[in-house]
Amino acid sequence: MRLRWKLVLVFLAATLLPLGAILWVSSALMARSLAFVDTDDLTRLSASLERVAREYYRQARDDLRADAASSHLQPERFAAAARSTWPPAVQQFADSGDADRFVLSEPDGDRLHYLVRRGGDVWRFSRTFDGVRMGDVTRQLQRARARAGDLQKRDLPRGFTVTLLVASAVIWFLSLAVVVYMSTRISAPIERLTAGLSELALGRFETRIAADRNDEVGRAIHAFNETAARLQQNRNRLVYLTQVASWQMLARKMAHELKNSLTPIRLTVEEILARQPEPDAAFLQQAARIVVDEVESLERRVRAFSEFAAEPANHPAALDVNLLVNERVQLLRAAHPDLTYQMETVAGPLFAWADADQVKGILTNLLENAAEAAGAGGVVLTVTGAHEGNVVVDVHDSGPGLTAEARSMLFEPTISFKKQGMGLGLAISRKNALVAGGDLTAIDGRLGGAAFRLIVPGVRS
Repeated sequence: MRLRWKLVLVFLAATLLPLGAILWVSSALMARSLAFVDTDDLTRLSASLERVAREYYRQARDDLRADAASSHLQPERFAAAARSTWPPAVQQFADSGDADRFVLSEPDGDRLHYLVRRGGDVWRFSRTFDGVRMGDVTRQLQRARARAGDLQKRDLPRGFTVTLLVASAVIWFLSLAVVVYMSTRISAPIERLTAGLSELALGRFETRIAADRNDEVGRAIHAFNETAARLQQNRNRLVYLTQVASWQMLARKMAHELKNSLTPIRLTVEEILARQPEPDAAFLQQAARIVVDEVESLERRVRAFSEFAAEPANHPAALDVNLLVNERVQLLRAAHPDLTYQMETVAGPLFAWADADQVKGILTNLLENAAEAAGAGGVVLTVTGAHEGNVVVDVHDSGPGLTAEARSMLFEPTISFKKQGMGLGLAISRKNALVAGGDLTAIDGRLGGAAFRLIVPGVRS
C-alpha cells in the first residue's frame, strides 16, 4: 500500500471515533439544553399574563367610570363649536354614536381615557396606569404568543442535530481533502526518491530527481543527487583508471618489444656506417643518419610509453598552488615571448594536498598545450580557486578549440608523430591527477578555445 493511502487511513482512524463521540456528546447536551425551553409553559405564561392584563384593564375602566360618575374627576370638555380641532379619537367617538367609550392614549397606552357624550359636546375623563404602558404590554403579549406558536411548529432537536451533522460532515470532508493533498505532496517525492534509488541500484548513476522543496524530503533528494553524482564521478574515474592499467600493460609490452628491435637496428646501422665504401660514403652517411634519427625518435616514444606504464611516486604535502602556478607561468613565459599570459588568482595562499612534482608536471603539460594551441599572438589564461574543499586550476587558451570527436578521446593514450609531442601528455596528467585524489577534465573555454580544469584535494583543517 502506498504511503499516501496509509496516511489517509491513519487520518480516518484518528478522526472517525473522536468525531462520533463528539457528535453523541453534542446531541446529548443539546437535548438537555432544549429541555429547558418548554413551549407549553411559554404558552401558558403568555395566557396568564394576558388575563392579568385584561383584569387590570377592566379594573382600571371600572374605577375610571366610577370616578367620573361621582364627579371626583374633572373632565376635559370638547365643545361642538370647535369640533374641527378635536383629537382624532374624540372625533371617531362622536361619529360612532356610542354613549361612552374607553380609549388608550397614543402611542404607549400609559393613560386611559373615558369619553362621554353630553349633548353635542364630549367630555373626556383620564387617569394613568401608574407607570404601566398597556400598548407595550399588548405588543409583548402578541410577540410571546407568536413565538410560542413558532416554537411549537418547529422540531428544534431535529433541526439542531441535522445542522450539527451537516457542519461536522463538511468540516470532516474538507479536512480529508487537505489530508489527501498533503499526503500526496509528502508521498510523491518519497516515491520519486524510491524510484531513483531503484535506478541507482541498477547502475544508472546518471539518475537525478528534481527537488522543488526545502524540507527534510527536499534535503534527502538533494543528498541523493549529490550521492548519485559522486558515484557517477567515481565510476568514471575507476573506469578510466582500469583503462589506464590496461594501457600501461600494453605500453610495457610495446616498449619491451620495440626496445628489443631498435637496439640491434641501431647497432647494425652504425656498423654499416663504419664499414661504408668510399664511393658511396655521402649517400650511406645520409641514409644512416636518417635511420638513426628515426630510431632515436622511436626510442623517445619507447621512453614515453615506459613513463606512462610506470607508477609515479606520490609524496603528498601542503602546496601553495598560487605560487606553483605563478612559477610555471613565469618559466614558460620566457619560452613563448610571443604569447600573452594572464592570471586570475584568489587573494592569499591557496593550499592543496598533493605531490609537488606531479602537480608541476600536469601544469607544465597544460600550459604547453595551451601555448601550442594559441599560437603566436595568442592568449593563455590561468584561473585558481577553491570549490567544495578542493583546489581548482583552470587553463584557457585562445586557440581554435576542440571538436566533438577530439573531446571524446582527449584522455586516451595515442601515438603522436609531432616533433614535440608523444600523444601521452593528457593521459599521464589525468592519471596523476586521479592518483592524487583529484581529476582533470575539459571545460568550456572563456577565450574561445580549449580549457582544462585540474582538481586537487585542499588541505583539511
